[in-house]
Amino acid sequence: MATNYEYDEAAGTFDEQRQDLGYDPNFVPDSVKSFVVHLYRYIREKNVYEIDQMYETSFQNLSERLFKDTPWPSVDAVSVYVDNDHVFCLLYREMWYRHLYARLSPTLRQRIDSWDNYCSLFRVVLHGVVNMQLPNQWLWDMVDEFVYQFQSFCQYRAKMKNKTEQEIALLKQHDQAWNVYGVLNFLQALVEKSTIIQILEQEKEGLEQFTATDGYDYNGGSNVLKVLGYFSMVGLLRVHCLLGDYDTGLRRLQPIDISQQGVFTSVIGSHITTIYHYGFANLMLRRYVEAIREFNKILLYIFKTKQYHQKSPQYEQILKKNEQMYALLAICLSLCPQVNLVDETVNTQLREKYGEKMTRMQRCDDDAFIIYDELFSYACPKFITPSAPSFEEPRVNYNQDAYRLQLKLFLYEVKQQQLLSGVRTFLKVYSTISLAKLANYMNVDEPALRTILMTYKHKTHVVDSNGKTISNADMEFYVDDDMVYVREFKPAKRYGDFFLRQIVKLEGVINDIDRVKLE
Repeated sequence: MATNYEYDEAAGTFDEQRQDLGYDPNFVPDSVKSFVVHLYRYIREKNVYEIDQMYETSFQNLSERLFKDTPWPSVDAVSVYVDNDHVFCLLYREMWYRHLYARLSPTLRQRIDSWDNYCSLFRVVLHGVVNMQLPNQWLWDMVDEFVYQFQSFCQYRAKMKNKTEQEIALLKQHDQAWNVYGVLNFLQALVEKSTIIQILEQEKEGLEQFTATDGYDYNGGSNVLKVLGYFSMVGLLRVHCLLGDYDTGLRRLQPIDISQQGVFTSVIGSHITTIYHYGFANLMLRRYVEAIREFNKILLYIFKTKQYHQKSPQYEQILKKNEQMYALLAICLSLCPQVNLVDETVNTQLREKYGEKMTRMQRCDDDAFIIYDELFSYACPKFITPSAPSFEEPRVNYNQDAYRLQLKLFLYEVKQQQLLSGVRTFLKVYSTISLAKLANYMNVDEPALRTILMTYKHKTHVVDSNGKTISNADMEFYVDDDMVYVREFKPAKRYGDFFLRQIVKLEGVINDIDRVKLE
């Protein structure tokens, strides 16, 4: 196997001095020449291991050393070192724009050019002959960045107040750039052209090994189209969440069984993005139990593995999403108190972060709505308005309109749920209670109480993705004549897990004591 590429220290020092003189897009440092030459060679050789090392490590190191505040050299400047290879230049330009978005603030022209590059790259994958093996991390980053830049463009375009005449003219001229239909069509085309849905169905029958090989084709073929199609299903979920169309988003993700290990779990960013948007969509559709279950699993996974990702470029994003999902879990458990679904480790972390706020939310204090507003605003996706503005009207910013609409819908649902909180409090106390007695406790008449009980039934039952009606409640009740009969679901106590955790804690205490040197 070829030795992993490392850029030359002396060359790096000279390159840094050259960079201090100002950014020249046509100047290619020696270390960058070596980087693109080696990367081009490894792509032609289908050496996935070396490609991954260069993409994950060398590209980040060079960016940090030489291009902290400037773009990389232009594609025209490096193309001569890679035989002017069209596909490689598209890949290089994709990384170039991704670096630009991460380190600098792109201009409108650069946003449009990045869209054109994605169009060219995806058309080659869809209609050309692609014979490459690329790392899953890179392929995920392509889809993830594609959706991010679409979101960023919609937010940018909606800030009309300070737009110049030149920017307005450019927006009018390139009205198809980052068009929502174009974005959805590319993602859907990748799903269909890759036949990934059929591949996943065949895998369930034992006819495919897609997950077993993490999507790679070790028989000399290419993994690019199949894996891009696979990650595009996650991309579609994310786009539909940004648009507020949660049901469609979940249906687009349905071919992936998120309860099992899959290719989406092979990349930490993909894993977290998938569960974050899946859980958020279920929260907005009142499928709280499903959201709680998946948030619990991913938060426990992050808790156990985050130390292994400390040097990863995605580490800060992992921590941010981790905090956002704790906030979403706090919302779910306040609206649907199914604490038995949450692991003790996650519950401990949750109580440290939001214990007091959750108590106030469940009590329906006067400031409960403020807390719900605060947590939702912190943890929700950056919703977008996909349509172009009217350039003739007075220029105002409307980039927050979509967020305000989703917040309004969410708080309306919270208000309805809070009106029912008193019912649950009383029903948790009794196994049987008369309607008259319950109505007296709640200071309402019996007809109003029957309406409240029917509303409670409605709000605690939802239709899942398979069209089946399921309950979110931790208890069931029914009314027979003038009596209410209640049955509470009590989880089986897991004594084994409890004792194992206590043994681990005891061993930790003993180890700490052993380290103390008695004087």
